[in-house]
Amino acid sequence: QVQPVESGGGLVQAGDSLRLSCVASRRSFNQYTMGWFRQAPGKEREFVGGITWGNHNTEYADSVKGRFDISRDDAKNTVYLQMNSLKPEDTAIYYCAARWRGRQVPHSGPQWEYWGQGTQVTVSS
Repeated sequence: QVQPVESGGGLVQAGDSLRLSCVASRRSFNQYTMGWFRQAPGKEREFVGGITWGNHNTEYADSVKGRFDISRDDAKNTVYLQMNSLKPEDTAIYYCAARWRGRQVPHSGPQWEYWGQGTQVTVSS
């Protein structure tokens, strides 16, 4: 079992950058596929992106492709979400998720096994 913990959220202006971190203290962290989701007020949770274990393939939602970048440092049990050119519509609570040995990055939330508590990102116009 792994418990992701997100950090790095905050209030920024449109066009700014922000990096979120997700630490999951587990010796086998390197065997978890990690993902990021977000939920804006009044909206359903949506997939942002993810990175597989092993070969570290990444996948992104169309709405963030080219602006967001996901990476991981298995030595630090950490996955990062680098967010650039932020827009007001990126405002949401961002959640980190983990999936044991997932060879793909599911876009559907129920396919992920473990979730963090979330971190708020607010982008002002």
